[in-house]
Amino acid sequence: MAILSPLRSRSAAISVAAIAGTVAAGVCFAVSGASAGTVSGSLYRDPSSAVVRWVAANPGDSRTAVIRDKIASQPQARWFANFNPSTVQAEVSEHIGAANAAQQIPVLAVYEITNRDCGGASAGGAPDLNQYQTWVSNFARGLGNQTVLIILETDSLALLTCLNSSELAARNQAISTATRTIKSANPNAKVYLDAGHSTWNSAGETANRLRAAGVQYADGFFSNVSNYNSTSSEANFGRAVISSLNGMGISGKRQVIDTSRNGGASGDWCGDDNTDRRIGQYPTTNTGDANIDAYLWVKPPGEADGCRYTAGSFQPDLAFSLANGAPNPPTTTPPSTTPPPTTTPPTPPAGDGCYANVAINQWAGGFTASVTVTAGQSDISGWTVTIVLPSGAAVTGTWNAQASGTSGTVQFRNVSYNGRVLGRQSTNFGFQGTGTGPGAQATCVTA
Repeated sequence: MAILSPLRSRSAAISVAAIAGTVAAGVCFAVSGASAGTVSGSLYRDPSSAVVRWVAANPGDSRTAVIRDKIASQPQARWFANFNPSTVQAEVSEHIGAANAAQQIPVLAVYEITNRDCGGASAGGAPDLNQYQTWVSNFARGLGNQTVLIILETDSLALLTCLNSSELAARNQAISTATRTIKSANPNAKVYLDAGHSTWNSAGETANRLRAAGVQYADGFFSNVSNYNSTSSEANFGRAVISSLNGMGISGKRQVIDTSRNGGASGDWCGDDNTDRRIGQYPTTNTGDANIDAYLWVKPPGEADGCRYTAGSFQPDLAFSLANGAPNPPTTTPPSTTPPPTTTPPTPPAGDGCYANVAINQWAGGFTASVTVTAGQSDISGWTVTIVLPSGAAVTGTWNAQASGTSGTVQFRNVSYNGRVLGRQSTNFGFQGTGTGPGAQATCVTA
C-alpha cells in the first residue's frame, strides 16, 4: 500500500501578528542533560495559540474542559508557513521574546520550501528558491541567541515524487544553506531535518536523503510529524537512521519525535474523519533516551489535515476526539535551569476586578518582562495594566498586548484573543526594553 504524505494536514494560513522590536539576550537555557540527547529545559506554551483562543472564547462548551486540560495546557510548535519576507523577522522576534520571558524553549516549524507538499492540500511556499533563501535569512535574524528548536521543512525530504533530478539537487542545496544560515544567526538553535516516518521510506534511504540535504550541519532529524506511528516504532526507526548515518561518517545526530496524536491506532494519514486517534506522550525534553532530544507536539492537536476540513484549521471536535479518554498530563515539571524571578506575586484580591504580577529578566543594558494578568472572583472581558518604568528605561517590543507609550507610565491593553479571562484564571503578556526593568508593582483595571 502506498504511504501518503503525513503532512497534507497543514496549510499556509498561519498568521502571527507582527510586532516590531528585536530580541536581546537574557535567559540562558541549558543545552546539555543526561535525561535526553542535547536539550534540557521546559518547552514553551504559546498563550495565543488557536486552541488557547478557542478555549477562552468557549467557556460553556461541553468539550472545553477536556480540550483545555489535555491540549491547551501543553507546549506546541508555532508554524511559520506564510511567505512574508518583510514581516517574518518581527514575527519570529515576538515569539522568541515571549518564550525567553517565560524562561522556556520555543519550537518553531518552518514550512516554506518551494513546491511544498508536491501541490497537495498544503501546497504553497516561497515562489522560488532564491526568494526562499531571502525569507530564511530574515527568519533567522529574529531567533536571538537562546536555545530554540527548529523543525525545518516537513515532507521536504520524504516526499520527492514531484521533483526531477535538477530540482532535487536545488532543494537539497536550499535546505543545507537554510540550516547553515540559521545556525550562523543563532549558534544555540537546534535544527532538525525531515526523516518522514517509520512506515514511509527505509532507514537507509532516509539517511541518504538527509546526507544529501546537509544533515552534517544540523543537529539531527525529526519524524512522525502529523502521523500516528507509535513512539517505540519511531525510536527504533531513528536508531536505524542514526546507525546508517554513522556508517557514512556522520555522527552525533539525534532525533525528535512528534507525539501529538500517536497514542491510539495507526493507519491512514488523514485524521479528519478518524475517531480512534489519541494524543500521545506529552511534550518534554526529558526523554530518557540519549538518541532522542525531545518528544514534541509539532502538529497541533485539533488542527485539520485537509480531508474533511480546511487544512490547518482548528476543529474542536477533532481536538476533543484526540483528548477524550487520554491520560491527564503530568502534575510535576522538571526543575528550572534558570534562577526564579526575583519578584514576589501580590496577594490576589478578594473581590472582582483583576491584578497583575510582573517578573523581570534583567541583563546589562536591557530586560524582558513577563506579566501575568489574573481575574478576581468574576470573569472579565478586557483589561488594562499600567506599569511605571524607571528613569532611562524604554519599551522596545511587546507581545500579546498593545502598549500605549514607551517610557515613564506605560499602559498595556489586551488584544482581541486574550481580553476575556475567567474568574481566578490568568493570561500573559510580555514586553522587552532597554535600561532597568520595573519592579513587581503594576495596576490592573477591567474594561
